[in-house]
Amino acid sequence: MIIITGGAGFIGSNIAAALAARGEEVVICDRFSTDDRWRNIAKHKVHNIVAPDELWPLLAHVRSGLRAIVHMGAISSTTERDVDLIVRNNVRLSIDLWEWCAKNDVRLIYASSAATYGDGSNGFDDEGTSEALGKLKPLNPYGWSKHVVDRRIVADVEARAIKPPQWAGLKLFNVYGPNEYHKGAMKSVLAQVHPDIVRSGRVSIFKSHREDYGDGGQLRDFIHVDDVASVALWLIDTPSVSGLFNVGTGKARSFSDLVTAAFNALEIEPEIHFRDMPEELRDRYQYFTEAKMERLRAAGFSKPFISLEDGVADYVRNYLGKDDPYR
Repeated sequence: MIIITGGAGFIGSNIAAALAARGEEVVICDRFSTDDRWRNIAKHKVHNIVAPDELWPLLAHVRSGLRAIVHMGAISSTTERDVDLIVRNNVRLSIDLWEWCAKNDVRLIYASSAATYGDGSNGFDDEGTSEALGKLKPLNPYGWSKHVVDRRIVADVEARAIKPPQWAGLKLFNVYGPNEYHKGAMKSVLAQVHPDIVRSGRVSIFKSHREDYGDGGQLRDFIHVDDVASVALWLIDTPSVSGLFNVGTGKARSFSDLVTAAFNALEIEPEIHFRDMPEELRDRYQYFTEAKMERLRAAGFSKPFISLEDGVADYVRNYLGKDDPYR
C-alpha cells in the first residue's frame, strides 16, 4: 500500500494515476470540498480515500502493510499570508509524518519546492547539508515553510537521529500539466493563457521590472508533471536512494518561449502583449530558476526529461483542448 497525501491535488493525482496504472494499491488522503478536484482521480482505481483528520487512525491500522508515504499535501499558494495556517498544514504535518515514518520504519517521499531558493542569488544547488541550506532565503511564507521542513530533516540526518529507511525531498520547480484546474491563480501560466489564445488569438503576460530581463524574458525551469511522477516512481522503486533532490529539467526557458509554444501547438500566429506586474509581487518575484540536476542523475535517474515544446503540445492538444481535460 502507498498513501499519497494531497492525492487528489495536481501533482498528487498524477502520481496516483501512474501508480494505479501499474497495479499499486493507492490510498488517497485529501480534502475535496465543493470543487471538481474529485475528477482528478475519477478515472483511476484507488483502494481507499481518507480525510486528513482520518490519516493518523489509518496509519495505526495499516502500518505493517505500508510500503511508502508520498507526501504532496500542502498549501501551495505563494501569495498566502496566513502564516499560522501555513505552519499547521505545511510544517507541522510534514514533521509529524517524518517522525512517524522514522519510528515505524516506513519510507517517506515529500514535496519541497524551488521556492526555498528565494531570488536565486545563492544558486540552485540541491546540496543537502545544514550549511548549504542555511544560506538560502525564501521570499514568501510558502517557500519558508518548505525550507523549515528541509532544514529539520537534514539536521536529523546529520545528527544520526532515527530516520525513515528511505527519505527524499523533491525540490519541485515550475510544474505544469493536466489536473491543475482547481488551483485558480496558482495554475501554471500555460493553463491560464490557453483560454485567451483560443478566444482572442492573443495573450498578456507580465512585463519585466528589471533592466537585465526583457519583457517576457523572465526565466523558469518548466517541468511537465509526467516527469515529476517519473521521479517519484523511480524513488519508490529505488529504496537505496535518499536525499534532497531538485526536480526540474535543468534548462531555464522564458515565459515568451512557453507562450509561443502554446500558440504553435494551436497553429496560431503568436501575439503577445505585456502588462505591469502587481506592486505586491515585485519584491518577491523570481526572475530566474534553473535546477541543477547532477545529484539526481548521479543517484541513478537516467530518464530524459520532456522538452518544453513537446510538453506544451501534449498538454494543449490532449488535455486543455478537450471537453474532458482530466487525466
